[in-house]
Amino acid sequence: MDWVVLSYSLPSGGRSGPRVTQWRRLRRMGVVTLAGGAHVLPARDGCLEAFQWLAQEIRHAKGEAVVMRVHGVEGLTDRQLVDLFNTARREEYAEIEADAMTWEKAAHSKAGARDSARALDELSKLRRRHAEIARVDYFACPEGKRVAAHLASLEHWLSPGATPAEKVAPVRIADYRKRRWVTRPRPHVDRLACAWLIRRFVNPRAVIRYAARPNPGEIAFDMDEGEFGHQGNLCSFEKMLLAFGLDDPALRMLAEIVHEIDLRDGRYAQP
Repeated sequence: MDWVVLSYSLPSGGRSGPRVTQWRRLRRMGVVTLAGGAHVLPARDGCLEAFQWLAQEIRHAKGEAVVMRVHGVEGLTDRQLVDLFNTARREEYAEIEADAMTWEKAAHSKAGARDSARALDELSKLRRRHAEIARVDYFACPEGKRVAAHLASLEHWLSPGATPAEKVAPVRIADYRKRRWVTRPRPHVDRLACAWLIRRFVNPRAVIRYAARPNPGEIAFDMDEGEFGHQGNLCSFEKMLLAFGLDDPALRMLAEIVHEIDLRDGRYAQP
């Protein structure tokens, strides 16, 4: 397995601000820090880019930084490195679980039940914290899915009517059969599912281009300000299903799987 490694130093005797800033940035990235101060992430495009930007900031602060791609770390197997990442995420999920149990106890009290709006706001904060951790849960620590399911069950208990359905404007498939499509490069599950849906239900010979931004006349999906992107708690694939009126039980189940892999918010219990 390949890894990306960041090693850096900042001028001694300088302000503590840059050091604190870099430490916080690394923490938000979910790095594993090895003895000697090397910071490690899996060799994925997003991780490499994050390290490159951070290295640039360090150099601007008169420090030194080097980013390396390595095939292994001497003294540690890939499995051991993965375990280090999962241990870090497990501890972070445990903090949310503890806070959720405290919240649940308070919410079940008479006073807590009366103030449902405040309880929902506190639960929303826990969900946002979980999403931040899930974003850097590179190896799908099992505790993440369990805590997400717990938070989802608490939300359902507090508002049994479930989350209101997003309103998606309907469109005609016929109007899109001869259109050109565009999405971001290096597609992950949501973009792959959308491309499959376009080829399967809209136009089997659809041209799909990969680029940072659309050209005039192209239909963008899973892109910022694209016609078919995330909306509320819907991923792009779910929005496309609703817009085209593709109401098939198999597609709905597939949409739940895509949603869970893409958003990891515990909304669905699909494997």
